Amino acid sequence: MEVHNGEKGTEHIQHGSSICRNQSRPQLDLSGAAIHGSTEDRNPAIVLPNQEDDTYQFALDLGGSLIKLVYFSKHSDASAACAGAGPTCSRSDSGRQLTRFPTHGGRLHFVKFETSKISDCLEFIKSKALHCYAGLKYISNGMCSEEGSIIKATGGGAFKFADVFREKLGVTFDKEDEMGCLVAGANFLLKAIRHEAFTHLEGHKEFVQIDPNELFPYLLVNIGSGVSIIKVDGEGQFQRVSGTNLGGGTFWGLGRLLTKCRNFDEILDLSQKGDNSAVDMLVGDIYGGLDYSKIGLSASTIASSFGKVISDEKDLSGYTREDIALSLLRMISYNIGQIAYLNALRYGLKRIFFGGFFIRGHAYTMDTMSFAISFWSKGEAQAMFLRHEGFLGALGAFLSYDKHGLTNLTSHQFVERFPMGAPYAGGKIHGPPIRDLNEKISWMEKFVKNGIEITAPVPMATPGTTGLGGFERPLARASLLRSDSSAALNVGVLHLVPSLEPFPLLSDPKGYEPNTVDFSEPEEQEYWFGILSDQLPDLVQKAVSSEGGTDDAKRRGDAFARAFRAHLARLREEPAAYGKLGLANLLELREECLREFHFTDAYRAIKQRENEASLAVFPDLLLELDSLDEEARLLAIIEGVLAGNIFDWGSRACVELYKSGTILEIYRMSRSKMQRPWRVDDFDNFKKSWNQPHFRALLFVDNSGADIVLGMLPLARELLRRGTEVVLVANTFPAINDITAMELLNLLEEVAKFCDILGQAAKAGGCLDDDRIGEPDTIGKHANSVKASIPKLMVVGNGSGSPCIDFCQVSSELAIVAKDADLIVLEGMGRALHTNYNARFKCDALKLAMIKNQRLAEKLIGGSIYDCVCRYEPGTQPKSSVSATSV
Repeated sequence: MEVHNGEKGTEHIQHGSSICRNQSRPQLDLSGAAIHGSTEDRNPAIVLPNQEDDTYQFALDLGGSLIKLVYFSKHSDASAACAGAGPTCSRSDSGRQLTRFPTHGGRLHFVKFETSKISDCLEFIKSKALHCYAGLKYISNGMCSEEGSIIKATGGGAFKFADVFREKLGVTFDKEDEMGCLVAGANFLLKAIRHEAFTHLEGHKEFVQIDPNELFPYLLVNIGSGVSIIKVDGEGQFQRVSGTNLGGGTFWGLGRLLTKCRNFDEILDLSQKGDNSAVDMLVGDIYGGLDYSKIGLSASTIASSFGKVISDEKDLSGYTREDIALSLLRMISYNIGQIAYLNALRYGLKRIFFGGFFIRGHAYTMDTMSFAISFWSKGEAQAMFLRHEGFLGALGAFLSYDKHGLTNLTSHQFVERFPMGAPYAGGKIHGPPIRDLNEKISWMEKFVKNGIEITAPVPMATPGTTGLGGFERPLARASLLRSDSSAALNVGVLHLVPSLEPFPLLSDPKGYEPNTVDFSEPEEQEYWFGILSDQLPDLVQKAVSSEGGTDDAKRRGDAFARAFRAHLARLREEPAAYGKLGLANLLELREECLREFHFTDAYRAIKQRENEASLAVFPDLLLELDSLDEEARLLAIIEGVLAGNIFDWGSRACVELYKSGTILEIYRMSRSKMQRPWRVDDFDNFKKSWNQPHFRALLFVDNSGADIVLGMLPLARELLRRGTEVVLVANTFPAINDITAMELLNLLEEVAKFCDILGQAAKAGGCLDDDRIGEPDTIGKHANSVKASIPKLMVVGNGSGSPCIDFCQVSSELAIVAKDADLIVLEGMGRALHTNYNARFKCDALKLAMIKNQRLAEKLIGGSIYDCVCRYEPGTQPKSSVSATSV
């Protein structure tokens, strides 16, 4: 089906019927999509940030056991839009106003129902009135009929239940090929969703980023009621090469007969407490407790599933339901794993992706399949699982509404958010668990009142492996941890931000890792969890004060603190709960949580006060710098950047300093500690590179106040007076006391009153209007007047709202201006130490920071708190022949 968005009256022909889009409703904009919430949310949702109108569409995958529903709803939460849609900054030709991508949009929600309870699905669709505005409409006498919405559907139930949906809802199914939908859904997720795929072996989950250019071919094993094995060679290129009738339906059916459980998840819960050796015949049972070492089988390897029952004289009541459930789970899982491997071997494939609701993120299921494939392939083949595992078909059917709108999306355009919501309280959740702020706060208050503890969806113990099927009996931790089967594969909400791109100056984009701190070490995790927990009271106080200390602000502040503590508690149990965890992710999670409770800028008042205090002494600093010769001035400027970087409200040490001194006293103390050599001191090498002016410098600025005014702006000014174009790169959204791009524009208005060099360059770069520029030479006789060739000073948002920066995802504006840059200056702990300390760039890079954390100082540079880092690295590629013209 070809879709022409926005063309009224366009007719489309499909299956012999003349149909068209319903022009009485606005059209769904699929130009963007992203996971909203935790990567472990039970029913993941995807946001469409460019959707401006109130539109509804949904698609169904009706399987033999489960009905999977993907539906769209308008994304109307302003705070979530602000946090998730990712507006980016750019200069307009007419003035200084920042332009932004739309912050309104929508979400794709993922819901499932048991097929045997189809009435629940019908009632759910009715309750949300999805069928009233969904899909396409029949053409009747050349007119679009308001009756007979056409819904995309796939799976066997699209045929079996077509009449039921027509009678109950008045909708007609437009049936999509089941295998085609599975492949389309998998391809989209693997190419467009960052960290969609992961491995799981011996209790360890590791996310894998798939290069879209190296995705094909692969084997897709979809485990529903039965199992389909599909060889995927490209977009729309696939063939079903095998399958088996022993699948999820087999496990569920036999499980119900043998255990009397009411649903699939109950059987999985039972399996976690079972000991299959009471039911299965093991190698040791045959060989008197010994291994069969000659062929590499341990005594604990399963020789025959349910084989021990043969020699026992017990009936069904003589076996525990838990032991039966585990034996059944392993029997089905090993069988599927071995069949999958044999097909991979047949076609020479190394990667095998498993999907379908049989898996459900269940640790033992994934471990069993992973071990089977690793065992039979001798480690050469790898089992990988998908976070949206059960919704491949439904997602593929949904995407078929617009087959041409999603082909160019990349993982760089998706930002994952982790909201706190009702899934943590247990119970069945359909659609978005929390719809508005008051509901969220009420839930958090109830959460605390009832004393419910957040626990992580992880195995009860890391299983030991001694051979095929040789998992030791799990330790009894059922009372401590929530069943991972009840949590399922929880995925957050994806916000699609079409304006995000990879940073073009990364020397090795594929090998790039932003995080410097190794979070694979439990001690490292616990240390930083503790730091963030200790900082909470002070952060809440500032957040509440930023909004006048109202009762509403206090209530939201309390809710934020409880929510963030719950996030930390969950991550303590399972660090990989929200995907790959690093310090940068943890710091960004805190900012997201603040925004979730409508604290858009907790440090607003503090930043304003510090900017005002710094501006008061800015003219005197410029006079002092201009009295120095060029060599001494460069050193003084770098010292000023390092000294100014002490002002960091994200640092516990800095917060303690604020309690005992004013901003100027702290700055003077910091400047007095600037004796060289610094702990990392490449200043002399940087000074040598200074002999040839750069064409364009990107200055990644950090904190407000003295950091930017007394540190980075003098550096920008010195570059400008040498003829270098300067781009000040600031956060798009607030994060602690970091300055934002919009705040930086306002600051430049004040700075221009004192400095003609910065003012005229800001005007040339589009940051200021003519009437905002002061009189020439307002800083006195020591200033160099700007001559005919005026270099530009520009301000660009980085597309982020974090104290750190991930160069995999930056704003398109930043990516554009970076292409001509030959110098990068990364300033501050978050951007130059916590992240990117080991990153290499194609152009010259200078990393400047004062360390305000003792542990980081010891781990990273073997130093102490308040040590300084001045790290200079020449670019990995030859410098451009373009050179700056000195002014």
